[in-house]
Amino acid sequence: MNSPFPASWPAPAKLNLFLHITGRRPDGYHALQTLFQFLDYADELVFEVTADRQIRRAVPVPGVPEEADLSIRAARLLQQTGRAGKGAVIHAAKRIPQGAGLGGGSSDAATTLLVLNHLWKLGLPVGELAALGLTLGADVPVFVRGQAAWAEGIGEQLTPVSPAESWYVVLVPPVQISTRAVFAEYDRAVQAQLTRYSQPITIRDFHAGHVRNDLESVVRRLYPPVDRALDWLGKSGNPRMTGSGSCVYLATGGPDQARDIIDRCPQDCATGFAARGINEHPIRRWLGDI
Repeated sequence: MNSPFPASWPAPAKLNLFLHITGRRPDGYHALQTLFQFLDYADELVFEVTADRQIRRAVPVPGVPEEADLSIRAARLLQQTGRAGKGAVIHAAKRIPQGAGLGGGSSDAATTLLVLNHLWKLGLPVGELAALGLTLGADVPVFVRGQAAWAEGIGEQLTPVSPAESWYVVLVPPVQISTRAVFAEYDRAVQAQLTRYSQPITIRDFHAGHVRNDLESVVRRLYPPVDRALDWLGKSGNPRMTGSGSCVYLATGGPDQARDIIDRCPQDCATGFAARGINEHPIRRWLGDI
Protein backbone atom coordinates (compact mmCIF):
# COMPACT_ATOMS: atom_id res chain seq x y z
CA MET A 1 0.00 0.00 0.00
CA ASN A 2 1.40 3.39 -0.98
CA SER A 3 2.19 5.85 1.81
CA PRO A 4 0.09 9.05 1.81
CA PHE A 5 3.25 10.96 2.73
CA PRO A 6 6.18 11.95 0.49
CA ALA A 7 9.55 10.20 0.44
CA SER A 8 11.17 13.60 1.03
CA TRP A 9 9.78 16.73 2.65
CA PRO A 10 10.12 20.22 1.11
CA ALA A 11 11.58 23.23 2.91
CA PRO A 12 10.71 26.12 0.58
CA ALA A 13 12.60 29.36 0.12
CA LYS A 14 10.91 32.68 0.94
CA LEU A 15 10.97 36.23 -0.35
CA ASN A 16 10.45 39.40 1.62
CA LEU A 17 8.21 41.40 -0.70
CA PHE A 18 9.31 44.44 1.29
CA LEU A 19 11.22 45.06 4.51
CA HIS A 20 10.86 48.15 6.69
CA ILE A 21 12.82 48.64 9.91
CA THR A 22 10.53 50.57 12.25
CA GLY A 23 12.75 50.84 15.34
CA ARG A 24 15.02 49.08 17.76
CA ARG A 25 13.70 47.44 20.90
CA PRO A 26 15.28 47.63 24.37
CA ASP A 27 16.40 43.99 24.01
CA GLY A 28 18.47 44.91 20.96
CA TYR A 29 16.21 43.30 18.37
CA HIS A 30 14.89 45.40 15.50
CA ALA A 31 11.17 45.97 15.07
CA LEU A 32 10.10 45.52 11.48
CA GLN A 33 7.32 45.13 9.00
CA THR A 34 7.56 42.73 6.09
CA LEU A 35 5.52 40.44 3.88
CA PHE A 36 6.69 36.83 3.57
CA GLN A 37 5.83 34.74 0.53
CA PHE A 38 7.13 31.23 -0.16
CA LEU A 39 8.64 30.02 -3.43
CA ASP A 40 8.18 26.71 -5.23
CA TYR A 41 11.95 26.29 -4.89
CA ALA A 42 12.99 24.20 -1.93
CA ASP A 43 15.48 22.13 -0.02
CA GLU A 44 14.40 18.50 0.38
CA LEU A 45 14.70 16.70 3.73
CA VAL A 46 14.41 13.00 4.54
CA PHE A 47 13.97 11.87 8.14
CA GLU A 48 15.04 8.41 9.26
CA VAL A 49 13.53 7.71 12.68
CA THR A 50 15.83 5.78 15.01
CA ALA A 51 15.35 4.08 18.36
CA ASP A 52 18.60 5.30 19.95
CA ARG A 53 17.50 8.94 20.58
CA GLN A 54 20.56 10.24 18.70
CA ILE A 55 20.02 13.27 16.43
CA ARG A 56 22.53 13.50 13.62
CA ARG A 57 23.03 14.48 9.99
CA ALA A 58 23.46 11.83 7.34
CA VAL A 59 26.27 13.84 5.74
CA PRO A 60 28.02 17.08 6.75
CA VAL A 61 26.78 20.41 5.37
CA PRO A 62 29.79 22.35 4.03
CA GLY A 63 30.50 25.43 6.12
CA VAL A 64 27.88 24.60 8.77
CA PRO A 65 29.10 22.80 11.91
CA GLU A 66 26.55 20.40 13.36
CA GLU A 67 26.00 22.49 16.49
CA ALA A 68 25.04 25.44 14.26
CA ASP A 69 22.77 23.44 11.97
CA LEU A 70 19.23 24.71 12.56
CA SER A 71 17.69 21.37 11.59
CA ILE A 72 19.74 19.55 14.23
CA ARG A 73 18.99 22.23 16.81
CA ALA A 74 15.27 22.09 15.95
CA ALA A 75 15.18 18.29 16.28
CA ARG A 76 16.95 18.34 19.65
CA LEU A 77 14.70 21.09 20.96
CA LEU A 78 11.58 19.22 19.86
CA GLN A 79 12.88 15.97 21.32
CA GLN A 80 13.48 17.65 24.69
CA THR A 81 10.20 19.58 24.72
CA GLY A 82 8.06 16.68 23.55
CA ARG A 83 9.99 14.10 25.60
CA ALA A 84 10.41 12.02 22.48
CA GLY A 85 11.81 8.55 23.02
CA LYS A 86 13.23 8.29 19.51
CA GLY A 87 15.95 9.94 17.45
CA ALA A 88 16.49 10.77 13.80
CA VAL A 89 19.02 10.88 11.01
CA ILE A 90 18.41 13.94 8.83
CA HIS A 91 19.24 13.76 5.13
CA ALA A 92 19.29 17.20 3.48
CA ALA A 93 19.44 17.95 -0.24
CA LYS A 94 20.29 21.66 -0.25
CA ARG A 95 19.22 23.88 -3.13
CA ILE A 96 18.69 27.19 -1.31
CA PRO A 97 21.99 29.11 -1.12
CA GLN A 98 23.34 30.15 2.27
CA GLY A 99 23.59 33.79 3.33
CA ALA A 100 21.18 34.77 0.58
CA GLY A 101 18.09 36.13 2.37
CA LEU A 102 15.93 33.21 1.20
CA GLY A 103 15.46 31.67 4.64
CA GLY A 104 16.97 28.27 3.86
CA GLY A 105 18.13 27.45 7.39
CA SER A 106 14.90 28.71 8.96
CA SER A 107 12.82 26.72 6.50
CA ASP A 108 14.80 23.55 7.15
CA ALA A 109 14.25 24.04 10.90
CA ALA A 110 10.51 24.51 10.43
CA THR A 111 10.17 21.41 8.25
CA THR A 112 12.10 19.46 10.87
CA LEU A 113 9.74 20.60 13.64
CA LEU A 114 6.62 19.83 11.60
CA VAL A 115 7.67 16.44 10.27
CA LEU A 116 9.31 15.02 13.40
CA ASN A 117 6.33 16.15 15.46
CA HIS A 118 4.31 13.89 13.14
CA LEU A 119 6.78 11.00 12.82
CA TRP A 120 7.49 10.91 16.56
CA LYS A 121 3.72 11.13 17.24
CA LEU A 122 4.15 14.00 19.72
CA GLY A 123 0.95 15.83 18.80
CA LEU A 124 2.21 19.33 19.63
CA PRO A 125 -0.09 22.04 18.18
CA VAL A 126 1.21 24.39 15.51
CA GLY A 127 1.23 27.35 17.90
CA GLU A 128 3.61 25.53 20.24
CA LEU A 129 5.82 24.50 17.32
CA ALA A 130 5.93 28.12 16.14
CA ALA A 131 6.95 29.26 19.62
CA LEU A 132 9.76 26.69 19.63
CA GLY A 133 10.80 27.90 16.20
CA LEU A 134 11.03 31.50 17.39
CA THR A 135 13.76 30.49 19.84
CA LEU A 136 15.77 29.30 16.82
CA GLY A 137 15.23 32.34 14.61
CA ALA A 138 12.73 35.10 13.85
CA ASP A 139 11.87 33.68 10.40
CA VAL A 140 11.07 30.15 11.59
CA PRO A 141 7.45 30.76 12.76
CA VAL A 142 6.17 31.81 9.33
CA PHE A 143 7.42 28.55 7.83
CA VAL A 144 5.86 26.57 10.68
CA ARG A 145 2.47 28.25 10.29
CA GLY A 146 2.69 27.73 6.54
CA GLN A 147 0.86 30.78 5.18
CA ALA A 148 2.15 33.84 3.35
CA ALA A 149 1.98 36.52 6.00
CA TRP A 150 2.22 40.17 6.88
CA ALA A 151 4.75 40.21 9.72
CA GLU A 152 5.48 42.69 12.49
CA GLY A 153 7.37 42.69 15.80
CA ILE A 154 10.66 40.93 15.08
CA GLY A 155 8.83 38.97 12.40
CA GLU A 156 6.81 36.70 14.68
CA GLN A 157 3.49 38.63 14.69
CA LEU A 158 1.88 37.09 11.62
CA THR A 159 -1.30 37.94 9.74
CA PRO A 160 -2.12 35.59 6.82
CA VAL A 161 -2.35 37.36 3.45
CA SER A 162 -2.69 36.28 -0.18
CA PRO A 163 -0.42 38.33 -2.47
CA ALA A 164 -0.35 37.56 -6.18
CA GLU A 165 1.47 34.29 -6.86
CA SER A 166 3.79 35.84 -9.43
CA TRP A 167 6.69 34.28 -11.27
CA TYR A 168 10.03 35.68 -10.18
CA VAL A 169 13.57 35.91 -11.40
CA VAL A 170 15.85 35.35 -8.41
CA LEU A 171 19.51 36.26 -8.90
CA VAL A 172 22.20 34.94 -6.56
CA PRO A 173 25.25 37.24 -6.52
CA PRO A 174 28.59 35.54 -5.73
CA VAL A 175 28.74 36.69 -2.10
CA GLN A 176 27.41 35.63 1.32
CA ILE A 177 25.96 38.34 3.54
CA SER A 178 26.54 38.83 7.25
CA THR A 179 23.13 39.85 8.60
CA ARG A 180 24.77 41.04 11.81
CA ALA A 181 27.16 43.32 9.89
CA VAL A 182 24.33 44.73 7.77
CA PHE A 183 22.19 45.63 10.79
CA ALA A 184 25.20 47.10 12.62
CA GLU A 185 25.92 49.36 9.65
CA TYR A 186 22.25 50.31 9.40
CA ASP A 187 22.25 51.28 13.10
CA ARG A 188 25.36 53.41 12.57
CA ALA A 189 23.59 55.21 9.73
CA VAL A 190 20.58 55.87 11.98
CA GLN A 191 22.80 57.16 14.79
CA ALA A 192 24.62 59.44 12.36
CA GLN A 193 21.20 60.60 11.08
CA LEU A 194 22.08 59.49 7.56
CA THR A 195 18.80 57.57 7.57
CA ARG A 196 15.91 57.01 9.98
CA TYR A 197 13.56 54.28 10.94
CA SER A 198 10.47 53.78 8.80
CA GLN A 199 7.00 54.71 9.95
CA PRO A 200 4.58 51.76 10.17
CA ILE A 201 2.45 51.23 7.09
CA THR A 202 -0.74 49.35 6.24
CA ILE A 203 -1.45 46.56 3.79
CA ARG A 204 -3.18 49.20 1.65
CA ASP A 205 0.15 51.07 1.46
CA PHE A 206 1.80 47.84 0.30
CA HIS A 207 -0.71 47.39 -2.51
CA ALA A 208 -0.17 51.04 -3.49
CA GLY A 209 3.55 50.32 -3.91
CA HIS A 210 4.78 52.48 -1.02
CA VAL A 211 7.40 49.95 0.07
CA ARG A 212 11.09 49.17 -0.24
CA ASN A 213 13.81 47.19 1.52
CA ASP A 214 15.39 49.47 4.12
CA LEU A 215 18.58 47.39 4.21
CA GLU A 216 19.16 47.53 0.47
CA SER A 217 21.21 50.74 0.41
CA VAL A 218 23.50 49.41 3.16
CA VAL A 219 24.05 46.08 1.39
CA ARG A 220 24.71 47.80 -1.93
CA ARG A 221 27.43 49.84 -0.26
CA LEU A 222 29.02 46.96 1.66
CA TYR A 223 28.71 44.27 -1.02
CA PRO A 224 29.40 45.47 -4.60
CA PRO A 225 28.22 42.17 -6.21
CA VAL A 226 24.71 42.86 -4.89
CA ASP A 227 24.89 46.40 -6.25
CA ARG A 228 25.87 45.07 -9.69
CA ALA A 229 23.10 42.45 -9.69
CA LEU A 230 20.47 45.05 -8.82
CA ASP A 231 21.75 47.39 -11.52
CA TRP A 232 21.66 44.64 -14.14
CA LEU A 233 18.24 43.32 -13.14
CA GLY A 234 16.97 46.91 -13.08
CA LYS A 235 17.24 46.95 -16.89
CA SER A 236 14.22 44.61 -16.95
CA GLY A 237 12.04 46.20 -14.25
CA ASN A 238 12.01 47.27 -10.62
CA PRO A 239 14.01 44.67 -8.66
CA ARG A 240 14.26 44.37 -4.91
CA MET A 241 16.53 42.60 -2.44
CA THR A 242 15.09 39.94 -0.14
CA GLY A 243 15.83 40.06 3.58
CA SER A 244 19.35 41.24 4.30
CA GLY A 245 20.52 39.85 0.94
CA SER A 246 22.33 38.69 -1.05
CA CYS A 247 19.58 37.55 -3.42
CA VAL A 248 17.65 40.04 -5.52
CA TYR A 249 14.44 39.36 -7.40
CA LEU A 250 12.03 40.71 -9.98
CA ALA A 251 8.38 39.83 -10.60
CA THR A 252 7.81 38.84 -14.24
CA GLY A 253 4.92 38.05 -16.55
CA GLY A 254 5.50 34.31 -16.41
CA PRO A 255 8.06 31.49 -16.47
CA ASP A 256 9.23 32.10 -20.02
CA GLN A 257 10.07 35.74 -19.35
CA ALA A 258 11.77 34.79 -16.09
CA ARG A 259 13.96 32.17 -17.76
CA ASP A 260 14.80 34.52 -20.63
CA ILE A 261 16.13 37.11 -18.17
CA ILE A 262 18.21 34.43 -16.43
CA ASP A 263 19.64 33.26 -19.76
CA ARG A 264 20.78 36.81 -20.53
CA CYS A 265 22.38 37.42 -17.12
CA PRO A 266 26.20 37.54 -17.38
CA GLN A 267 27.74 34.64 -15.46
CA ASP A 268 30.19 36.96 -13.70
CA CYS A 269 27.23 38.98 -12.36
CA ALA A 270 25.10 36.27 -10.75
CA THR A 271 23.58 32.86 -11.13
CA GLY A 272 19.83 32.57 -10.87
CA PHE A 273 16.63 30.60 -11.02
CA ALA A 274 12.98 31.10 -11.91
CA ALA A 275 10.36 30.33 -9.27
CA ARG A 276 6.72 30.98 -8.60
CA GLY A 277 5.48 32.62 -5.44
CA ILE A 278 3.18 30.38 -3.40
CA ASN A 279 1.01 31.39 -0.47
CA GLU A 280 0.73 27.99 1.22
CA HIS A 281 3.56 25.80 2.47
CA PRO A 282 3.46 22.54 0.47
CA ILE A 283 3.68 20.46 3.66
CA ARG A 284 0.16 21.57 4.58
CA ARG A 285 -1.28 19.25 1.91
CA TRP A 286 -0.01 16.30 3.97
CA LEU A 287 -0.07 17.53 7.55
CA GLY A 288 -2.78 20.20 7.42
CA ASP A 289 -2.88 22.53 10.44
CA ILE A 290 -1.41 19.84 12.78
